Amino acid sequence: MSDPLLSIILRSYNEAWALRDTLPALQNQEYSNWELIVIDSGSTDGSVDLIKNFKPRHFKQITPPEYNPSRVMNWGMEVASSEYGIFVNADATPQGKNWLRPLAEKLFNPNTAAVFGQQIPRPDCQAVFACDYDRCFGPNRISTKWDHFFSMVSSGLRKDIWSKRGFLEKLQYAEDDEYTRWARQQGYDVVYVPESVVMHSHNYTPQQSYKRSFGDARALAASWKKNPNYFNFGRTVALGVISDLRHDLQYCLREKRLAEMPHAARIRWHQRKGKLEGFREGWKHYRGLNHENSYAQ
Repeated sequence: MSDPLLSIILRSYNEAWALRDTLPALQNQEYSNWELIVIDSGSTDGSVDLIKNFKPRHFKQITPPEYNPSRVMNWGMEVASSEYGIFVNADATPQGKNWLRPLAEKLFNPNTAAVFGQQIPRPDCQAVFACDYDRCFGPNRISTKWDHFFSMVSSGLRKDIWSKRGFLEKLQYAEDDEYTRWARQQGYDVVYVPESVVMHSHNYTPQQSYKRSFGDARALAASWKKNPNYFNFGRTVALGVISDLRHDLQYCLREKRLAEMPHAARIRWHQRKGKLEGFREGWKHYRGLNHENSYAQ
């Protein structure tokens, strides 16, 4: 029996440097029955020519201000010919020929709403961010102890389940976290597939780290079911920074990168501060309630 058709949905923006590796890696996959759908957000670095030369089945171009991740991913799923949407970022390069099949085979289970693969950092990844990849995807990953974790960077969705609701387009960040939380609440499975590996990482500045944490936490407030006072300076910032730095120290000792600890401390402060301020802003925006006195049961 032949393999079912898959729809690979790729988002790109000025990432020609990565597409030169990512597109050939897709072509070299052992699982060969797939179509390519690309949404480019106004690239000016030669990405468009690389993509067009690859002849995707669907190629949509938008301007940077038009970019909304939920809207883009919903469009990708809408035009997909397959019942299985496989997502990969332009700067997430599949490692080896067996990136695609493990994701697909887990997604064929009718009770699996979403799958996501392993990410390993690029060689130039700074220690503080490499530590996060180790915590999220490493062999002893602590993300298994969190209440929820998912990453859209290298992932897959079943179209029959997605069609029941899709991504919330009011969110600009953490739309994948919100969607997969919803899926789990409906009784569906969200499955980690460590056999499927991409290389992907970012070295954010302190300001970018703040912005990312602020945005993610602001979006989290839209679906937070517990007391919003859980997010406070003591727990979220002070204890959070201490906990993060403890993991960073363990990682840097193991990898002999202790010289990067001052940089890690600066990044953690900005991340944690952004998380607290982002959640408080999101609670006011999405709930319209007084943060200190009211919360959704």
